[in-house]
Amino acid sequence: MAPAKGILERLDAGEIVIGDGGFVFALEKRGYVKAGPWTPEAAAEHPEAVRQLHREFLRAGANVMQTFTFYASDDKLENRGNKLTFTGAQINEAACDLAREVANEGDALVAGGVCQTPSYLSCKSESDVKAIFKKQLDVFVKKNVDFLIAEYFEHVEEAVWAVEVLKETGKPVAACLCIGPQGDMHGVSPASAQIVGVNCHFDPLTCVEAVKLMKAGVEKAGLKAHYMVQPLAYHTPDCNCQGFIDLPEFPFGLEPRILTRWDMHKYAREAYNAGIHYIGGCCGFEPYHIRAVAEELAPERGVLPAASEKHGTWGAGLEMHTKPWVRARARRDYWETLKPASGRPLCPSLSNPDSWGVTKGDAALMQQKEATTQDQLKQLFDRSKC
Repeated sequence: MAPAKGILERLDAGEIVIGDGGFVFALEKRGYVKAGPWTPEAAAEHPEAVRQLHREFLRAGANVMQTFTFYASDDKLENRGNKLTFTGAQINEAACDLAREVANEGDALVAGGVCQTPSYLSCKSESDVKAIFKKQLDVFVKKNVDFLIAEYFEHVEEAVWAVEVLKETGKPVAACLCIGPQGDMHGVSPASAQIVGVNCHFDPLTCVEAVKLMKAGVEKAGLKAHYMVQPLAYHTPDCNCQGFIDLPEFPFGLEPRILTRWDMHKYAREAYNAGIHYIGGCCGFEPYHIRAVAEELAPERGVLPAASEKHGTWGAGLEMHTKPWVRARARRDYWETLKPASGRPLCPSLSNPDSWGVTKGDAALMQQKEATTQDQLKQLFDRSKC
């Protein structure tokens, strides 16, 4: 059952659409996704886990249930010795069914998503890469998703190829690059790309700045578009062009960088003030982060999410705490100005990114079906010590 109003109708009417959060990292922490391949077989293998996370994001205020199809292309599912008992089609179909089931429990849309491919990184042809996207797209059409998202693209060229394939369906298409203001991995600035948003790789305020550049570029060209942003939930002021993947803490030591719910209030307001009306999250975003976005924009949207029933605005629920000094924190000015300590006295506030500069065309980035060998690993270990 499709919702009464589609994504373009909502945005054309000036509504704020709130996206969901980061399934890959959230489910890895819960024990349903393997770090490394980051593939989404949990949609078929553990549907109850994926369903529950969808429900939590819906309750937190999300208007979009994005299919858990990140890295669900056949070439990624078979990459570097990854052995799965489910086919790409089975995973994509299961993800569509789960997203629709939960979307029907509220007024939410279902978005089918594709992302960058190992085939592109391995310098396969345009037709080969488009054929990969087409296989996922056939499932999305069969399951009649409400709109399509091409997301997590480091290279503008591959994003363009993906959009060209997705537009063949006639369904609304959103496109997101995982780049910051510096541009893509070949230095192509977002200001020169007619693309509607960014996701992942950088913190919320950096992503908002990147979308501002896109918006300026689109307007300068005399075009119109809607804008979206789905950033990390991690502070990344020390990142370079590659984003958080270059940080030495990626992926298992990122927790000290996590944004608070109050940081998310600032993000939501900055995004809205920049003219961005599709506001969600990517890696690190948990349901309470999305709830904070929904609460900040409640005056404009005219509604609070269901999850706010258990959350006092700006800490108001602390009025009921037994300890008087905690009750004294039941106010906005306390939380809005707090500078949280990490509790790690010997840790630096910033890191030195690895900055290997490896991108498409580099021999080290060529992908393979076979598992990474010990000799290949040794070469990488030696290089990392240089």
